[in-house]
Amino acid sequence: MFSSIRSNFKYTIKACYIGYVTQAIVNNFVPLLFVTFTSQFALTLDKVAAITVVNFLVQLLVDLVSAKFVDKVGYRPCLVAAHVTSCLGLVGLSVLPFVLPSFLGIMICVVIYAIGGGLIEVLISPVVESCPTEEKTGAMSLLHSFYCWGHVFVVIASALFFKFCGLSNWKILAILWGIIPFLNCFLFLLVPIFPIVSEDVKQLSLSNLLKEKSFWFIVVLMICAGASEQAVSQWASAFAEKSLSFPKFVGDIAGPCAFAFLMGLARLLNGKFASKLNLKATMIFSALLCITCYLVLSFSGNAILSLVFCALTGFSVGIFWPGTLSLAAKKIPGGGTLMYAFFALAGDLGCSAGPGIVGSVAELFSGDIKKGIFVATVFPILILISLGFSRK
Repeated sequence: MFSSIRSNFKYTIKACYIGYVTQAIVNNFVPLLFVTFTSQFALTLDKVAAITVVNFLVQLLVDLVSAKFVDKVGYRPCLVAAHVTSCLGLVGLSVLPFVLPSFLGIMICVVIYAIGGGLIEVLISPVVESCPTEEKTGAMSLLHSFYCWGHVFVVIASALFFKFCGLSNWKILAILWGIIPFLNCFLFLLVPIFPIVSEDVKQLSLSNLLKEKSFWFIVVLMICAGASEQAVSQWASAFAEKSLSFPKFVGDIAGPCAFAFLMGLARLLNGKFASKLNLKATMIFSALLCITCYLVLSFSGNAILSLVFCALTGFSVGIFWPGTLSLAAKKIPGGGTLMYAFFALAGDLGCSAGPGIVGSVAELFSGDIKKGIFVATVFPILILISLGFSRK
């Protein structure tokens, strides 16, 4: 069995799938506890928003630093380190907020697991891109769909745990979630990892990469992709509870869970029909749909309609991140680790900015999350403008 794992790239892809499930846990478990933290630890909404901001800012910093050391250290030890830190941060949530000042304890855990999340974001996509698959765009989209399936799994499993075991036992669940990255460490110790840049393609230096016009276009897309996705995703649970007045169990299933499911469905469909679809046209349609969803969430007074469009937002943003990476792989084939690190950095900058803006604006308007979502509409609008400009 071990010899098969060491020689078959399909196990590499499976380990990468679990890697994105790990990142889904890292990014989406704690947001389910935002309202709980406001009551249990007396945190204000701007402090709650800071949890997400710090998570993605640390990931952003890791993205930046990793461009210098990943190729020197090697992908395998970095992938193992990513899963170890993810495990430690999640397990630490059950201890540090109770032995340290609560906000400080939470933030330390966030920083630890964000290191793992940042490394996963930089490493997983190029590893899958390097595997000898036939349809690269489809493989990339399918890979990123596992982030969504992980998100769905996190929300449903957490909601069931809270319902039957009690919300006060969330500390136990944090430990259970830490088991997944712990086990995936061992898989990454065995699977084959292929060269990131083909031997017949010259890898670009930093100066040459920065001179590429396509590089800056894709940086803008990555920032807006991360912001468009996370602005609603990170606040979906709190939005359903506070703005729509749904019970937590119902709100979690119909809000973040439905959002993640439809985002995964969009990526799965794109992976299946990638060879038949025009990628840019699909992304333009998705941007228009995303803008529509944001506006409905901002102004609709109907709770059911808002939940439907919250879920539909997930479908609209599904193609943004993997689609942009596919554009990058086609336009800049010699980018290598450096390119993926910069794009992960840009994406995480957006992931930090989107929910951070929503939380800050909501705090200014007495906790009105709808106002924050309306301001965040600027991100899908920028995607639409950027894609339109590129077509010209």
